[in-house]
Order: sequence, then C-alpha cells, then structure tokens
Amino acid sequence: MKNKLHKWHDSILRSPDKAYIDKEDAGINNAQFQTVFFKMRPAIMLNGFTSHQLKLIQLVVKKHFNDLMYVRVVDEDNSWQRRVVYVDTNEDKALLMKDVLEDLRKNAEKRIKSSVGFRHVVDLLASAGKLIVGHNCLLDLAHIYNKFFGPLPSSLTEFVQAVHEKFPHIVDTKHLLNSNQTIQSLMKKNRKSLSSAFSLLCPNVSSNFQTTSKSYLRFEVQTDEISSSCFNSGAKHEAGYDAFMTGCVFARACSLMGVKFDVGSPSFDLPRNAKINKYINVLYPSWNSGTVVHLDTGTEFLDPNYKHRYPPVIYANTTLIWGFLPKLKPKDLKECIIKVFGLDSVKSVFFIDRTSALIQFGKEEFVHKFLALKNSLEDNHDLVSVLHPLSKLLEGGNTRAADYDTYRDICAGSASKVLFADQADSLGITWKTKVCAARMQDTEDVCCRETTEDGSLAKHSNGKKNDFKRQSKHQSSYEEIIGSLFSSKTLLERAS
Repeated sequence: MKNKLHKWHDSILRSPDKAYIDKEDAGINNAQFQTVFFKMRPAIMLNGFTSHQLKLIQLVVKKHFNDLMYVRVVDEDNSWQRRVVYVDTNEDKALLMKDVLEDLRKNAEKRIKSSVGFRHVVDLLASAGKLIVGHNCLLDLAHIYNKFFGPLPSSLTEFVQAVHEKFPHIVDTKHLLNSNQTIQSLMKKNRKSLSSAFSLLCPNVSSNFQTTSKSYLRFEVQTDEISSSCFNSGAKHEAGYDAFMTGCVFARACSLMGVKFDVGSPSFDLPRNAKINKYINVLYPSWNSGTVVHLDTGTEFLDPNYKHRYPPVIYANTTLIWGFLPKLKPKDLKECIIKVFGLDSVKSVFFIDRTSALIQFGKEEFVHKFLALKNSLEDNHDLVSVLHPLSKLLEGGNTRAADYDTYRDICAGSASKVLFADQADSLGITWKTKVCAARMQDTEDVCCRETTEDGSLAKHSNGKKNDFKRQSKHQSSYEEIIGSLFSSKTLLERAS
C-alpha cells in the first residue's frame, strides 16, 4: 500500500491534472483505488476495503506522507466515504481539515433535524394546553416523558407532578369508564379494556356499519399504503387505531354525560367542563386496581369504584426468595409454606420472574421464623431436612432468601439483568439465607427443638405441651410433621 501511494503521489507531482494508476498490484484494482477530485484537490476514493485495511491505509498515510491526508466524509446518500487527498502546504492541510469538519457539522445538524420528527409534535401538545385523552395511559406517559423530556423521576409522586407540568389536562378513559355511574350501568359487568369498550359503546363505528344518523360524523383519515392496510376494525394494538378507538370511546362517554361539542358553546372548553372536570388529571395505575393517582397533587388514593384485588403491601411482612427451580408455581410455594406455618400464614405470592418471588406473610414474625427455619434445614442435611415440607422449595440447592430490604438493595444495583437471580449474582452475593441475628432467639422454638429419648418433641419453654391438632381434614400441622420425622429418625438410629 505504501508503494501504491508513492506511485500515485509521484504522478500527481509530475502532472497534477492526471493520476497514474498501476495495474500490477492484483490485490488492489482501479475500482478500489479510484482517482477523483475533492474540494479542487486530487484525491483517491477508497472503495471495497475492510475496516482493518482502511486502518492500515490511514496509518501509512500518517507515517510516510506529509502532503497526503486521510479524511472521512459523508456523501449525498448519507453513507461514509474515505479519501486520501493531496495537499501541497501545511496551510492547505489546515484549510482542508477546517472544511471537512464544517461539512461534518452541517451534516450532523441535518441528520438531527431529520431525526427530531415526533419531538415537534410532543412540544406542540405540551404548549397547546389541550386536553390529552388516553386509555390506561400511565405507561404511555412514562415512555413519552423518558424519550422526549428526560430520565424518569425516582418516585411516582415526582413523576406525576413532572407530567402535570408538561400536560396540565389529561383524562384517562379507563378511569372514566370505572367511575361514571351512567357508563357503568350501560357496561354492566363487561370488561373495561379498550377494544371491549369500543365494541360496546361504539357499535356502529366498530362494525363499519354505514349510518345516516346525524349523531355520527364522517371524516377522512390520511394514511400511507402500509398503514391503511392495517386500519380496520380488527387492528387493535396498532398505535393509530388504538388512538382512534380511544377518541371514539371518549366522545361517546361525553355524549352519555350530556357534554355538547358545539363550537363556541361553554361546554366545548373540555378541560373546564363541569361534567368531566372531576375525571381529569386522575390516572389509573394498572398494577394496583384499588388506587388512583392525582396528577395535580402527586398523591395516590383508594377509590371506592375499584375492587381491591391485592392486600395492602406491608414490607416488614414480606420475604424475598430467589434461585428456586423454574418448575415451581405460585400455588406450589404457598402450599409448602402453609403446611409449616398454617393456612392463614401467607397473604399473597408475587412472582418477580420464573425463579424468584416475594411472599407476604400474615405477620412479621413469620418472616423471621421462615428465614431461620430455612437456614437450619440447609445446615443439617438430615432426614428431617429431606422430608420437610419446605424441601420442594429448597430443591436444587440454589434457593436464597432474605427480607424485603435486601430486595431493595439488589434492585438498586448498577447491573440490569433479565432474571433477578442473575441481578443478585452480579452483586457478589454468596450467602443462602440472610437471617437477622437479633431474631434468632425468637425463632429457636421453630427450627431448633430438642427431642426426648424416644424421639418425641420436647415441651415448650413455658412448660405447655405441644398441641398436635390437625389444621384441616387432609392437612397435618407443622408440629405433627416434625414430630413424626424425629420419631422415624430415632427408630432408624436404634435399628442401625
């Protein structure tokens, strides 16, 4: 390559308006090594070279040629081109570098302007102060904020207040359908999903039924050829059609509430319309159907119109478990735990992913008893551990457990893994059970009972005998199971 550049360089010095190309080098042909003019200077356009070869050419030019420059430019179709350009003086080299940098800057500005696109729409919506309508739109707003305004705030309160500053008037049709008594009586027990509400409230539109009624307006929708093929009554989850359905549902809901859309009438100012004002700036967070969020205050309230599907979250009563086998289902976890602690011991089981879950107990003491019991079973490796109800959870030997504070700490780690177990491993966690030392004494009676000579359970420290009562017709209590296991263990030891 150095020899090739030397021959071309010498030909330029002999005749600046011509460039000599040697065909002897079979590895580099004229198509790869083409002479052109760049900004009124002789140059070589480099075509068909690998990135490694281009790097070598750049190094050769820099080391062996003071009057040649290797430059990268963007051509008309926005693709990168590499050239070796002849410059006769240092001043000419500096001038060429200035021109190349200016071209790159202009091209970057052009590409940025062409890529901004929807940002102009978002800015227009934010500045217009119009009513923004969405259906179950909290996550949509989160995406818009994250993509066009900045990183998401660390709390829900900060987020809704930041959104309220950008969009002062938002109505969520999901909340509207659940809160308005007139619409509720019409929908009865039908689902409140967007497609269901659209089919029920707007049957003439959703079925493409042609009507001459004056209560419906005809309008043209501009779409490209690809989009128009998807714009039909069955295209739910297409962004444009979802927005169309949301608008129809909102318009129909307003009609049912007696809102008039006559231009110039007082009711046409929708953000200040008394009939829908109480539904504005109230969002429905889908992760907990019992509450709504007020954007203007940033507060979250229980709403009597929503069913409370989940019990209130009590972090002190919550245990984190991860690393168990993926075959386990929520009901499997719950069953093996209630066999030990009772039917009412577990309030809810929430799966984070297929190998990790959060378990909320009925009482805080169950958290510490569970962690201490798990720790004891894994330390002993005896018959009791093998036949214990929790053995299904501990199968595989990789099950780890801790309190809710540990869950917060792991989530706050800098890594971002798909599985929670991988997230925990990235923090270098090696222990299997995180047990609070101060609670160990309180839980000794659960996991460290002594046995009498014949293998039966000893009395409690308060002198009362254990009460072996069945919790249900088909279920043994924790004491019965442990007692029978200890008895079996003693018999086996005597037999041996």
